[in-house]
Amino acid sequence: MLYWLSEYDAFNLFRYITVRAGGAFLTALFFGFIFGQPLINVLRRRQGKGQPIRDDGPEGHFAKAGTPTMGGLLIVGALLTSTLLWARLDNPFIWIILFVTVSFAAIGFADDYAKVSKQTTAGVSGKIRLLLGFAIAGIAAYFAAAAHPEDLQNQLALPVFKDVLINLGVLYIPFSMIVIVGAANAVNLTDGLDGLAIMPVMIAASTLGIIAYAVGRVDFTEYLDVHYVPGTGEILVFTAGIAGGGLGFLWYNAPPAAVFMGDTGSLALGGALGAIAVSTKHELVLGIVGGLFVVEALSVIIQVLYFKKTGKRVFLMAPIHHHYEKKGWAEPQIVIRFWIISLILALIGLATLKVR
Repeated sequence: MLYWLSEYDAFNLFRYITVRAGGAFLTALFFGFIFGQPLINVLRRRQGKGQPIRDDGPEGHFAKAGTPTMGGLLIVGALLTSTLLWARLDNPFIWIILFVTVSFAAIGFADDYAKVSKQTTAGVSGKIRLLLGFAIAGIAAYFAAAAHPEDLQNQLALPVFKDVLINLGVLYIPFSMIVIVGAANAVNLTDGLDGLAIMPVMIAASTLGIIAYAVGRVDFTEYLDVHYVPGTGEILVFTAGIAGGGLGFLWYNAPPAAVFMGDTGSLALGGALGAIAVSTKHELVLGIVGGLFVVEALSVIIQVLYFKKTGKRVFLMAPIHHHYEKKGWAEPQIVIRFWIISLILALIGLATLKVR
């Protein structure tokens, strides 16, 4: 919104995406600091016993009983405020990503509300969540494809073999739907320890923001030899909002957490990452940058399939962060090591911009 002030000479700096990204970061950060504790107080009063704890979970988690959930409202609120304030609102990619973020947040909120109100770990039916998720992702994928340059529409770009485009045709939208829904659920599965999910989300979002800025500038795309997608540079403002809002949330989510983000936050942020990847034509790079989320999701899939086939378990408990808890790793040890892995994967993802 503030971009329109750039028409006046005194606000000429607002023309620059990097300046507005900085503004979005600070706005989201201060939003988290200002509204974090009041929101936690409200959630405590409304939720009473807080988020239900699984009976079959690690023993250390029983001490977390009574911790309120739905803290994702703080992140989404900060993200919406900063994006609407600093981003260009005539950019289609901004609205596509906001649509996915808010819609998945609504699904997550309904799930969290069902769990808290009924004091059960079973919320909204998984089938309903998936059905709604795919419907939302389908709408977003359709409009993202329409916003892409004609020569890139329905094409899958490869991160290293940059001269190769795979024409998915009618399969592009279903593929994009899987990327968005898969990312949302993978982040949701990762959100199991204090601070575990939010930092990797911030790292992945910041990395995708840099990529979005690069592919949205024709001079950068020529140098880096990547596909030019006009308008994606504005996504940097959105990802800066994720970084700022994420830090504001982490202030309260750091061990021992005063609030959990819940499905409200994890589904929203995961969906946002998927929508950014689809918008920038970097769907496969998301699998690298968000590799931690991929591993977490795969650990659950492997565990379920192997148990159904053999009656035995591959991991002591899934997702994989619980496996390491069962092995005796301290929670902060797991969280920080997973953060390090996320950072390494993000650097590898950035390296694909230039590697041939």
